[in-house]
Amino acid sequence: MVNANCLTACFVLPTPLFLGNRSHETDDNILQVIRHWFNILHRLHIYFKKQPNFDKQMFFFTFFLFALIVLTMKFYTVARGRKTGIFTSWSDAQRQVKGFSGARFKSFKTKQEALAFLEDPSCTNSASSKKKKSGHQQPANYEYPENAVIVYTDGGAIGNPGPGGYGVVFETGETFSGGFNLTTNNRMELLAVIVALEALEGETRPICLHSDSRYVVNGITKNWANAWKRRNWKKSDGTPALNSDLWQRLLGHLSGLDVRFIWVKGHAGNPLNEACDILANSTAHMPGLPDDTGYLKSRKSLFGN
Repeated sequence: MVNANCLTACFVLPTPLFLGNRSHETDDNILQVIRHWFNILHRLHIYFKKQPNFDKQMFFFTFFLFALIVLTMKFYTVARGRKTGIFTSWSDAQRQVKGFSGARFKSFKTKQEALAFLEDPSCTNSASSKKKKSGHQQPANYEYPENAVIVYTDGGAIGNPGPGGYGVVFETGETFSGGFNLTTNNRMELLAVIVALEALEGETRPICLHSDSRYVVNGITKNWANAWKRRNWKKSDGTPALNSDLWQRLLGHLSGLDVRFIWVKGHAGNPLNEACDILANSTAHMPGLPDDTGYLKSRKSLFGN
């Protein structure tokens, strides 16, 4: 039987490598990863040598650790930012791009793909999916208008309701993010779209806006929001339509813009969707976030607290 101390060695000790507490040079980072994992294996070897079924248990954990390396290792390429290069942790890469106008960055599974993007950010040679020149992964069976503006949005709240954040990533690399100390998943999904459309005010090109929220996409494409508005923000059963303050803002921004809402599956390897998710989550964990006054007001009217 494996005790808690052994499991701690497997799961806790490797964490800093993947959360980004190491150096910025890629080759040095890889070498540090290898040394670190061999150190873990050495400790496990000493432990398991004292246990019955030594060979079987050691084989299992050796296989598990190396599988974990393969599955979790990523390379983050910053082609345009405060410092360019390839990073092995998102926290290091994020410091180079957050708040940097026109930043361009992307995550890869292999170093070869990361180097190719660094040399030419306008294209990738990934064979895993069909992409446009910029590395944007197209949803299946969707024909994009010529010269379209490509933007991805995402949002969420820890605990729902709880601290929340949103992220907006344009195909060009421009990003926006923000959050509140108490809000909901749906409000952050809506606000991400609103912020994207505010940044595109006056745009004459077609806009392809991607979201992994069916609540947001169906609210527009299935005309739910307009129906709620016609009924004075009531659903068909007479109950209040939530987040009416944000839906009104969103509908107002659609006027004069050619926006196509496209649903994408979340956490499915789409680089721009993943970048939005990272921005939203990192913002939600920040201290000192402001109040979401719209949410607090609606909560008070619905629940009296």
